[in-house]
Amino acid sequence: MKKILVVEDSSTVLTMLKKEFAKHENIEVFYAQSYEDATKIVNKNPDIKTALLDINLPDAPNGEIVALANLHTIPTVVLTGTLDKNIRNIIQKKDIAGYIIKDKPSSITIAVKNIMSILNNYDTTVMIVEDSLTYRNILKTMLAKTNVRIIEAKDGQEALEIFKTTKEKISLVITDYEMPVMDGLDLTIKLREIYGKDELSIIAISSSEDKSVIDDFLTFGANDFIVKPFSLSEVRLRTVLNIESIHLFEKISNMANRDFLTGSYNRRYFFESANAKFAKANRNSSALALATIDIDKFKNINDTYGHDVGDIAIKEIKKVLDRNLREYDLVARFGGEEFCILLEDITCKDLKNLFERIRVDFEKNIIKIDTLEFKYTVSTGIAYGIFDSLEEMLKISDEELYKSKENGRNQVNIKTQDRRI
Repeated sequence: MKKILVVEDSSTVLTMLKKEFAKHENIEVFYAQSYEDATKIVNKNPDIKTALLDINLPDAPNGEIVALANLHTIPTVVLTGTLDKNIRNIIQKKDIAGYIIKDKPSSITIAVKNIMSILNNYDTTVMIVEDSLTYRNILKTMLAKTNVRIIEAKDGQEALEIFKTTKEKISLVITDYEMPVMDGLDLTIKLREIYGKDELSIIAISSSEDKSVIDDFLTFGANDFIVKPFSLSEVRLRTVLNIESIHLFEKISNMANRDFLTGSYNRRYFFESANAKFAKANRNSSALALATIDIDKFKNINDTYGHDVGDIAIKEIKKVLDRNLREYDLVARFGGEEFCILLEDITCKDLKNLFERIRVDFEKNIIKIDTLEFKYTVSTGIAYGIFDSLEEMLKISDEELYKSKENGRNQVNIKTQDRRI
């Protein structure tokens, strides 16, 4: 879980913030009402990802709390009751990601939204395409507090090569217009042949005084345009807005592709994605692994503790798998307590070691709900190698899962096959 620091001396505002943060999952929020308490929290938690800070505290009235966050390189959003000349001067001198005025109830929602946006950006990749090293470095510095991962390219051709080879999902391209080899407009046209506006945002940058350049970029697929010279606030705001747009599209897509209970992919999406991976593996004569994993004696959990606890047990599968699998492994809930995992680029030896580690992780994993503590084991069946079809892999993994159940549960069975032999 990603850690957040919240410092606010007003108990009323702090209560409102706690209520708003409670709406979000996979975060751990540390609350403090003074500079002294905040210092202790930061020293004990060096992995805090972002902070929401009241700039005027009883023991730190002049923005010292922001200096503390800067010292520990924590991206910060500032809360302030007013924005008089003194406060504005303090804010302008500090390196912050943004500020919110606490003048209305909606300010709390906006503040938390800003913090969650920073957290989301840790998983967001932005490509800067610019032939000038000086301008690339300027843009990198400007985007530092947005917390995005940055990939660089010196021209459009290099950018396209990176898109072909990288495993990272690039959400935003910021491209200059005039570059050697391939300019920004040609790059935009090429990218739009592959990626829709719901998959990739493009911001074009140019110092050209020719207004038709803007028209051309927007006509051929750019989402936005920035004129050189540009300000820090303009670049940050336009970057954040374009990233938020992509995240919104992803959220809508996830609603259709994800299982509502666990957040894993659903059966429909699994087949769409897995069939493409299977076809690619077959073309390259590469081995694939398909694992089916199932909770042992799940009915006993439901009968003993109730269906709400059963749902928690199912959600725990996703948590255990997430901490053991790679980001690009395909995980889907097939129904009930059964999950399927498709793995590429893995040897049979590593596969066996991985799922034995997962088996032991489940065996030792204790689930705590108030005063209740329980744990469960899982059985796994795996098909590994080169097969005629994805359906064949599923059939074999199911058969191996059945063997695991019949032979006493809490075990992994694997069958290897190479259809070329």
